[in-house]
Amino acid sequence: MIIAVDFDGTIVTHEYPKIGRELPFAIDTLKRLQQSPEYQLILWTVREGVELAEAVEYCKNKGLEFYAVNSNYPEEEAEHQEPRKLKADLFIDDRNLGGLPDWGIIYRMITTGKHLEPITNEIQSEYQLPKKGLFSSLFGK
Repeated sequence: MIIAVDFDGTIVTHEYPKIGRELPFAIDTLKRLQQSPEYQLILWTVREGVELAEAVEYCKNKGLEFYAVNSNYPEEEAEHQEPRKLKADLFIDDRNLGGLPDWGIIYRMITTGKHLEPITNEIQSEYQLPKKGLFSSLFGK
């Protein structure tokens, strides 16, 4: 399973272009996933150039090295990256609909294949209009 992982807001707090504080258990969880040959981690970030090198070095200093960075595989040439479409099975990103679950939940979801309970009923009921007659709906009475 190929897992693409964002950096800012996912592994560390959002302080781009600086590197923020590590989010609790982010690095440890990713290192634990990486121990299994079943999972291949790719760093997938908008960072480029110096900022990207700093992020990669930050992770490396924490003992986390990715299979590839902003590419599908290490040997992928830049000319083949446009548009940067990644062939991943999962994306871990703070910009997910619903936000980023804590890293313990992320680990359990990946290793068990179970997902968070759907919240669609709660969302639907929150936005459903009360049943009123035509006159009340039009004139608020």
